[in-house]
Amino acid sequence: MDLTAGFVHSQILQAVVALDLLEHLADGPRSVGQLAVMSGLSEARMRRLCRAAVALDLLKFRSKDRVALARLGAALRGVPGLPEMILHHNILYRDLADPVGFFRGETSPELADFWPYVFGQGAEIDGAQAERYSALMAQSQSLVAEETLQVVSLSGAEHLLDIGGGTGAFLAAVGQKYPALSVTLFDLPEVSSAAAARFVKSGMRERSTVVAGNFQVDPLPAGADAISLIRVLYDHETATVRRLLSQIFEALPPNGRLLISEPMSGGDAPHRAGDAYFAIYCMAMGTGTVRSPAEITRLLTDAGFTSIDVPRMRRRFITQTIVARKPL
Repeated sequence: MDLTAGFVHSQILQAVVALDLLEHLADGPRSVGQLAVMSGLSEARMRRLCRAAVALDLLKFRSKDRVALARLGAALRGVPGLPEMILHHNILYRDLADPVGFFRGETSPELADFWPYVFGQGAEIDGAQAERYSALMAQSQSLVAEETLQVVSLSGAEHLLDIGGGTGAFLAAVGQKYPALSVTLFDLPEVSSAAAARFVKSGMRERSTVVAGNFQVDPLPAGADAISLIRVLYDHETATVRRLLSQIFEALPPNGRLLISEPMSGGDAPHRAGDAYFAIYCMAMGTGTVRSPAEITRLLTDAGFTSIDVPRMRRRFITQTIVARKPL
């Protein structure tokens, strides 16, 4: 029943977020009638929505007619960027409206247009597109950085190059934890242009560099003894990934380290986050694939890396990490 009702539950969540019910209730309980007026719904339909949200633990009744945030609803409101991520899923839901056609490859998913840069050389990206997906990526990077930096140490590194770093959200988090570390961000000019301002705001002006470029056609910036790929590999096909890992291997000094952090498949033990969500999302994007840690480890080994470590993560639905070293 939960699997069958899953789509309905997701749409209740969409309505709660889109109608700003979490914000309307941020300062305390309100009546169903008040929420109806504020949201442009009839009182009867608002009551039905509130009851559904209570059933999903997003809201709770203070009295027969007054509604308040429940713990889950309050937590949802408190995570930066999460409401925007939820609303973004309307695109994926439309792409999956015909699931049989989708899995047969007979549909034209909208997500492919939302993330145009992953198609590589020659992809045309206008300013509005760049702003949309840069904002969406940056809003969720804080969670990825938190999970990653809890299990991965960058101690001993002097200069970190973040490939595909977007507007610098991950590097800003790294910079706060490692105040002596120099950082370089390398990404397309359309998405990296805002990184410099973020670094200035984070107090990293003197130890940060932004380099605009495309790793598929441009050489990687030199001088780093550590390189990070944060949610990069699963955007791309295996041939592209092999080329990139080879470039990174050549760019690193002996004993240089590579950090990979992104959603991954469960491999021989499929799990919901990697195989029943991110893998499908990648299909809708039209390129890339979610790989298991074992698959990525093989690609790293083929590129020449050794001492490959796969730390155990607290929340695989946010990210999985791998750290590899270039031999001495």
